[in-house]
Amino acid sequence: MTILDLPPKEASVWPVTLGILSWVFWSNLTILFNKWVIESTEFRTSIILTTWHLIFATLATQLLARTTTLLDGRKTIRMDARTYLRMIVPIGILYSGSLVCSNIVYLYLNVSFIQMLKACGPIITLLTSWAWHVTPPTLESFLNILLIALSIGLAVAGEVQFSGLGVLYQLASLIFDANRLVMIQVLLSSSSAHDGGGQKMDPLVTLYYSAPVCAFTNFLIAFYTELRAFRWGVVSETGVGVLLANAAVGFMLNVSIFVLIGKTSGLTMTLVSVPKNILLIVCSVVIWGTEISVLQMVGYALALVGLLYYSLGWETIKGSCGAGYTRLVGGVEREEKEAEGGV
Repeated sequence: MTILDLPPKEASVWPVTLGILSWVFWSNLTILFNKWVIESTEFRTSIILTTWHLIFATLATQLLARTTTLLDGRKTIRMDARTYLRMIVPIGILYSGSLVCSNIVYLYLNVSFIQMLKACGPIITLLTSWAWHVTPPTLESFLNILLIALSIGLAVAGEVQFSGLGVLYQLASLIFDANRLVMIQVLLSSSSAHDGGGQKMDPLVTLYYSAPVCAFTNFLIAFYTELRAFRWGVVSETGVGVLLANAAVGFMLNVSIFVLIGKTSGLTMTLVSVPKNILLIVCSVVIWGTEISVLQMVGYALALVGLLYYSLGWETIKGSCGAGYTRLVGGVEREEKEAEGGV
């Protein structure tokens, strides 16, 4: 079911609505919480913070696997040493790189500008899928990519607190994540062809298998970058409770994604992410007083239009608008007839 496919009257829309609201809440809270910890406390070591999140996720998924049915999907997956090395380890390393870069970027850029740069995500994912020969390139996709790229260029040009290094970290995060997503698609499709069935992993099961690899990879990165100079007194100064809550919020985001995936589609999540990101930008302005130029707003608005066109396609947008217009006109005509009948 998508936003464009309304459920039948007897079906309740509340589970989907609550799932979407839960995802929006945990997603935005995770981003704002991470930004606050890195910028407003003494805990400014973003790689160590990411490593802590992954250690928490490893322990939490192990606990859930033994006490709930949320991870029963892992029982349908044949996970041997070869499969783990071939599928999980590369994905885990890419995921680790994405998390490290996405947390480091908070040291250089404000939340609103980061969200604007994230509109490049579909472009990078599509280019990566072309490079992996997963999706054939088309002229329409290329032109849409140009529109989004030029729009993001306007947003970058209008940024008041610009940092070239911060932009590079954000782009690196998107590149890591795009390769992770495409690799999952390639490996699972090849597994499907080889096994005749396919091994499908939901986000929580993927986290169950990949979190230990990510935690280990992050620990190695932290050991050679931040850990040697890390002052352990910062933990008590920041607050053990704050760090536990921060890790728990990040983990709840993964759980909310897992729950929502079973109730809706990727298209719905793409559509909902638009107002979600706008809300996050507003929160950034309210909480930190972030300055946003008119040029940035124009660039981001054009990027969102390009993103919606990329996700839906012209025919779907045209059909949806036509259906909405028909409903609106039909409702007005029905009210007029009822009024005439009353007279």
